[in-house]
Amino acid sequence: MHNGNLYCPATPTALLEIGPLARDASAAGVEAHDKMTAELSCYKLGRITANDADGYHRVSCPAIMAKCRCPLRSGSMGLSFDRPQIICSPGPAPRCCLQQSITVPPSVNAKTAQKHDYASKAHRRSYARRTAVERSNSRVKDPASVDVSKGWCRLMGLVPISLFLACALAVRNLAVSDAFTKRALEEQRRRAAGLAPRTRRRRRRNLADLLAASP
Repeated sequence: MHNGNLYCPATPTALLEIGPLARDASAAGVEAHDKMTAELSCYKLGRITANDADGYHRVSCPAIMAKCRCPLRSGSMGLSFDRPQIICSPGPAPRCCLQQSITVPPSVNAKTAQKHDYASKAHRRSYARRTAVERSNSRVKDPASVDVSKGWCRLMGLVPISLFLACALAVRNLAVSDAFTKRALEEQRRRAAGLAPRTRRRRRRNLADLLAASP
């Protein structure tokens, strides 16, 4: 069990130790990280049934599902070599290596199961939506902007409030689109003039700076 999923007992330890992608990762680093997470998914036991009335489901060996090559599954050795291969088979072989499928009770990974594999590209994209939602909420609640706060709409009922909120979000989206267009035109102007692209400078202040600035 690892990050809410069941994996082959012979999964390389290095793949199980993959952490989240660094914020300042280069394009080559992102590609290498996505390649490793994709390789890790090849060792994951695949679900073959949905949950029954009691929450039980069945999973199958990744070699049976043609995701990797394993000597314990002779049929998988005929797969192409672009799939990972099990070098050291676990011994004695566990039940998942002897049976076609195993039953997983609802208590297994009940608290850690998630829709996307942790640290994968799909997980990173899905988690990035949270920051976009938080930015939208802070923008529409900003008193200097739309100011969606208590008492902002003097009408009652679900329909008028929904209509006003939809207009507020449309105003926010148009403002973001206009700001993006303005930045894109400025970057084009700088490139045409032979100037370096404008970079965003992050200001970070540590505790020592804050203590020095205090009276």
